[in-house]
Amino acid sequence: MGAPAAADGGTPPGRVEFPTRCLPAAAGPTTARIEVDDPSPGVGDTVTVTYRLDRTPPGPGPQGAFPAPTGRVLLGGAQTGEVPVSAAPGADPGGAAVTGAEAASPGSAGAGGSGVVMKGSFVVTAPGELTLTPGGYALPGGVCAVAGPSAPVARRLTVAPLPVMNLRGVALGTSYGEPGARVRVTGAGFTPGAAVTVAGRAGAAGTADRAVATADRSGAFGVELVVADRGTTGVVAYEGTAWSPERGARPQAYAVVEPTAPAGGGLTMTQAGAAITLGPVGYGGAGGGAGRIGTVTVVDARGAGAARWTLRGKLTDFTGPDGARIPGASLSWIPSCGGGGCVPGPPGAVGPEGAVLASGEGGSSTVDAAVTLRVPAYTPPGAYRAALTLTLS
Repeated sequence: MGAPAAADGGTPPGRVEFPTRCLPAAAGPTTARIEVDDPSPGVGDTVTVTYRLDRTPPGPGPQGAFPAPTGRVLLGGAQTGEVPVSAAPGADPGGAAVTGAEAASPGSAGAGGSGVVMKGSFVVTAPGELTLTPGGYALPGGVCAVAGPSAPVARRLTVAPLPVMNLRGVALGTSYGEPGARVRVTGAGFTPGAAVTVAGRAGAAGTADRAVATADRSGAFGVELVVADRGTTGVVAYEGTAWSPERGARPQAYAVVEPTAPAGGGLTMTQAGAAITLGPVGYGGAGGGAGRIGTVTVVDARGAGAARWTLRGKLTDFTGPDGARIPGASLSWIPSCGGGGCVPGPPGAVGPEGAVLASGEGGSSTVDAAVTLRVPAYTPPGAYRAALTLTLS
């Protein structure tokens, strides 16, 4: 038996009738209503529940002062448990102070209704349908329990599920290459065990360059893509038959170029892939997304007597959906390098003020860094991006 509809003779929503037995000596039907302040809450929301007694079994009235009425509302469906409810001590539903026989007791209001209003609240913990059923109650002059398995369900709430975040991302081993070059593509955040298609893009259209990989148990993959189409402007990866914002990673820029002879006698820098893909962080808890910068090669051909070179980096703030931001200083790195008298910079935050990645002199040096982004708790979900600028001087 569910709650009667409002259209049936004007019955208020959430009103049900059920048999009750009361102590010291009373039995009969109880008519009650369950009301909520939010019929469509989300997980984590607090819902206020109102338990109204419109009619109770006949019984003796209270003698002298008495405690405030109390009761409970049973939760079922997606979330189980009970919600304690109570009336304000010494107050009727209108707020006037009452004591002794003036207050409602089992049967004191008869068919006209007892007018007792009790309230409580609970926090929603699971998505799906949630039912609210009236339970037993205690009034001045008697304690009443539901006679039978349970009372009818008085309210049904629909709890929306948490939003599903697309954490898929890819990184390229290099952002450019000659026609036919093999590009190392790595990805993370995909469905474990899913087939992943890696493909070239020319603007908004796909190219014929494709490779297929399988995501491992952590949702990561690695594959080489042969980029032959000279019109390629980017590389994507996706699950399913075609790329979509829900099941694909954001395109990463790639350019097909003709080889050029390197200039000599100066100070030059090249990087194996400019994009950095950080690991996902679960919603609700603070955590760190880890990654690495693309390896930087510094060639110092200036000759003897040249000043030491310094490689610095600075980072903008991360921007996400609806203007959400994570400060750039939340990203820290641990530099490492080798060759050419290279000395790594100190570990620490990068941010807009910048930090030294490495310094050295003469010959060829390779510079790398492990990076970690500390994400504040309850940061709005979604993909966040920032620009890391490396400057060699």
